[in-house]
Amino acid sequence: MSSEQNPTPDAEAAVAEGPRPRRLTYAALLAALEGIALVAGGLWVFVRGLTGDPDGRQQAVTLGITLVVLALLPLLAARGLLLRRSWSRGPAVITQLMALPIAYNLLKADSMAIPAGIALAVVAVAALVLLVNGQTTRALGIKGPGRAE
Repeated sequence: MSSEQNPTPDAEAAVAEGPRPRRLTYAALLAALEGIALVAGGLWVFVRGLTGDPDGRQQAVTLGITLVVLALLPLLAARGLLLRRSWSRGPAVITQLMALPIAYNLLKADSMAIPAGIALAVVAVAALVLLVNGQTTRALGIKGPGRAE
């Protein structure tokens, strides 16, 4: 990325002076919600792997740990969005893009996973719309190519 796209600390401080747009706050809340859901799911799988009778105890424990570690991405992105850090939009968008194929696979399932797929798809699409919104982009101090001041 060029220096034109990455705001200087002075520019970030100037951007942070105004009120935070609600769209940015909502995007941060959706990212945090996804992170919390990943932590909860990871802990549930981990505990079930240790105490229950899973098909593969080692796989359950590994999956639980992996989900908790993966939760760091949306949680850090949510914190960065709340603090109006321009770097935070990238991880937040990546999280939503990773959620869409998962939602699609849940929707194809023939079980109780279908409502979870619907909820995940709605959250991911809503968060993407909020993250690419012009008001959110301006609040984060992100300028497109050729728009340096």
